[in-house]
Parts: sequence; C-alpha cells; structure tokens
Amino acid sequence: MEDNRGLADVRRKTRRTQRQREGSKPVAVRREQENKRKENKREKQDEMPKKPAKETAKVMSKVAAKSREESPAQKTPNWPALRPLPPTSDLCLTPILPSQIYIIRNLFSSALCKTYISFLTSLPLITTPGRPKKDEALRVNDRFQVDDASFAELLWSGTGLKELVCSSASQSEDEDDGEKVDWDGEVLGLNPNIRIYRYTKGQFFGQHYDESVQVMHGTPPVKARTSWTLLIYLSTCSGGETAFYPEPGPGSKKGKAQSQPEPVVVGMETGMALLHRHGDECLLHEGREVTGGEKWVIRSDLVVRR
Repeated sequence: MEDNRGLADVRRKTRRTQRQREGSKPVAVRREQENKRKENKREKQDEMPKKPAKETAKVMSKVAAKSREESPAQKTPNWPALRPLPPTSDLCLTPILPSQIYIIRNLFSSALCKTYISFLTSLPLITTPGRPKKDEALRVNDRFQVDDASFAELLWSGTGLKELVCSSASQSEDEDDGEKVDWDGEVLGLNPNIRIYRYTKGQFFGQHYDESVQVMHGTPPVKARTSWTLLIYLSTCSGGETAFYPEPGPGSKKGKAQSQPEPVVVGMETGMALLHRHGDECLLHEGREVTGGEKWVIRSDLVVRR
C-alpha cells in the first residue's frame, strides 16, 4: 500500500509540474505562433504569381524610363545665373519632324554653357548601373537629379523658352512666320524634376520611350502632367546623337509589308534645346554611344494642365 501511495504521489507531482509548465507556455507559444504566421505570410507572398512582363517593347521601355528617373532627393544646388543669354528675338522654334520633334538653336550662349559645365562637374553625379533590371532599357551615364521648382521656373521664364512655346501654341493657321504646335494641353511651365546627364566615351542610352507622369504644378498646386521632353545640350562630342525611329507607314500596295522609315537623327549643338513628344505619342529613340569628348545635358519636361 505504501508503495502504491508513493507511486500515486509521484504521479500527482508529475502532473502538477506539467500543469505548471503548461501554464507558463501561452506567452511564448503566442510569440512562436505569431512568428510562424508572419513567416508563412511572407512565404505565401513570395509564392504569389508575379505580374507578367509586358510583351511590347514600348510599354516595357516606358516602365524602364520612368523607374530610372526615380532617385534619392538631392540638396538644391546654387545654380549659376542664366547670363549671358542671346536675345529672344534671335531664337526660333525649328521643326525637325512636325508635331514630334523641334529644336531651338542657341537657347544658351556658348559662354553660359561653359559656366554651367564647370559648375555641374562639382555636383555628386551617380553612374547608372551597367546591368538594367528586367525589361529596362540599357543606360550607361552619370547623372544628378533634384526637385527644384525655382530653377525650373528660371529655365522657363528666364530664357526665351516660354515665349517660343506659348506663341507657337497660339499661332494662327494663316500666319507664315511659324506653324502652330500642339503641346497636348495648356502649357504651365517646366517639370521641377531637374536631371543632369553626362555621357563620356563609351556611354549611351539604349532604345526606349519617355513616359508621361502626373505632377502637381505651381502655387497653389494645379493638377498637371508632363507632355514633351526638354533636353538642353551644353556641349558637343563625337557620337552621342539622339536618333528617333518613326512608326512604319502603310505599304504602297495592298498586302505589301509596311515600309520602315529612316531614323531621324538629331546631332548636338552647343546651347541647343531639343523638344520631343513623349507619353503615348512618344517615338522610340536612343542616345547613341559617345565616341569622343563629353555630352552634357540638362533635362526637364513641358508640363500641361490635366
């Protein structure tokens, strides 16, 4: 009997110890279960089917161009004054491909271009990765990006750009001194997203399309979007031309394959501005490889009301 009582006491103590241990588990168990739930959630997210890549080069390149423009915020530079500038009366909006590509020669004077190149070399330029992400256009250059509404306004109003763009938008059909240009809406100014590009020997920007982005413009803010790319060339170099590839036109005979137009190649001139349509109407284009010297560019965009 004593052996049985002793055995019963041992069993009771064992059960009491187990209950005590189980009573101390819930907090630890909850933590472990929570960690497992989080881990399982991450695993499920990783296993979820990825959004299929777009099959058309146009859409893929638009995504690439847009994502490439995303970069950390930079400190606003103390930009040099925009002088000397050529008289506005000497400037002209010249069509290269009507409704698609225009240039403005000598928007910046040669002296101003030299001043800006000297200044821009002091900025913290970042070299783009040599290996793009999937579906991105290959770009190899050095760049700087900053949001600066004041400098964008200075480029817009402090040069002859605003006058040329606005006057061409209101041009009458019967006027002979220039064609009316559709800027895809009421032009409000320039995109405050300022980008500086430097291409050295061997650097280039592969074929791509420029995306239109939605922005808030001005004070008070107005809903707007970008419609045309603006490139201001500060230098010339060997190579580095911007080549555009128009869409094929219909064949001359029924059933005949569409003909492929020759590319429209725009060479650089010091101080020249290039405007080309982007967004849904953007032409496939590329910045050809620089074979000698350096190619310096200031980039912004025309902004229109939406």
